[in-house]
Amino acid sequence: MSRSVDALQEALKAEHAAVYGYGVVGARLRGALRRSATVHWDAHRLQRDRLMARISQRGARPVAAAPAYRLPVRVTSARTAAELAAALEDGVVTAYAGLAGAPEAALRTLAARAMQEAVARSVRWRNGAGLPRANGAAFPGLPPSALAPRQRPGAEPG
Repeated sequence: MSRSVDALQEALKAEHAAVYGYGVVGARLRGALRRSATVHWDAHRLQRDRLMARISQRGARPVAAAPAYRLPVRVTSARTAAELAAALEDGVVTAYAGLAGAPEAALRTLAARAMQEAVARSVRWRNGAGLPRANGAAFPGLPPSALAPRQRPGAEPG
């Protein structure tokens, strides 16, 4: 497979997990929060379908959704549901970070928009539930090692 297809598949895996997870989130929410969860669930379903189409257009078979997912937060209340929603969005950001390095401009644009939307949703869920920011990261979704400056061989530390 090509690097672009591999990155699309990773983004698709994250969208599958988000669709599954938002079903759990919505089950614990009521009123406006439940409506927000439904809107986000629909957005992830639409994005999942678009990714599947892009992968198929490239002659590859889209990865299938798992029958169940191990969720990073045990949902027992509206607050933990919001915490799960934020974690799902963080996972989406991480998955699209790989697609941001694709050789095609259209895929880089897709990745940038998807990451922006996911970060915004994550922040809203955290703020609404009174949760702390995600590790205080300036660039959510990127591993800490990606943020550390790399030294060139033979260069002196600054």
